[in-house]
Amino acid sequence: MKSLRSFEIVEYVREHKYCSLAELMEVFKVSIATIHRDVAALVRSGQVRKVHGGVAAVETAAALPALSGHYRDRLINNREVKQIIAEAAMAEICDGDIIFLDSSTTVYYLARLLQKSVFSSLTIVTNSVLIIQEFPLFPPGYFLIALGGNYDLQLNAFLGQATTRELEFLSIDKAFLSALGITPEGISSRHEYHAQFLRRVIDRAAYRCLLIGSDKFDKSGIFPIAPLSALDQLISDAPPPGYFYGRSVQFEHTGKDRSRK
Repeated sequence: MKSLRSFEIVEYVREHKYCSLAELMEVFKVSIATIHRDVAALVRSGQVRKVHGGVAAVETAAALPALSGHYRDRLINNREVKQIIAEAAMAEICDGDIIFLDSSTTVYYLARLLQKSVFSSLTIVTNSVLIIQEFPLFPPGYFLIALGGNYDLQLNAFLGQATTRELEFLSIDKAFLSALGITPEGISSRHEYHAQFLRRVIDRAAYRCLLIGSDKFDKSGIFPIAPLSALDQLISDAPPPGYFYGRSVQFEHTGKDRSRK
């Protein structure tokens, strides 16, 4: 099973060629037992080599995590921003909720926080392959509804007609999603089936929350997902452009002076 930390360890070792276990503990802020477990799994899968006192890079294509390079790069890019956005989104989840988590890397950071959460009961609906793979890491009182369909390598997600049909049988309390960008016209994607699927998620959910970094403000994909009026809340790391204000959508940014508009 792969986690974001596993990917980051592989990248770190590849960059530094050799790392001691003590160094990895310090960099990734984990216990000795956790780093031993992570390293052992990476050694078994051939992504790093065990050497005396630590690990070394494996200079072969097999050393790379089994994800597309584009998706892996997106996982690591702007991770600090994605982490603080996810922390703010946690405050919107309540015990017993049925929540949808999309396949974006920003929402994946929310899924990682939920792995450590203390809710007694939570139902997670998702088409994200990574979240599905990691579901055994979630608390035992959680329930997973995995939406199947055609596998999209770039998005590491299930999409298509079969995925969308499965939504028709579900009620969703809260949907957490992201997008390629946000403009006065709304949010959008560069993937047609992704946009179609998220439009249906928005239709099915009682509460729709967009998690998006400020680097995506005023960016647009070719396929529209939804207008801003279809959203209930936006969480970002900075205030959005002026055209966002005056609408009914709540806004929350993740700085020290967190506020809503």
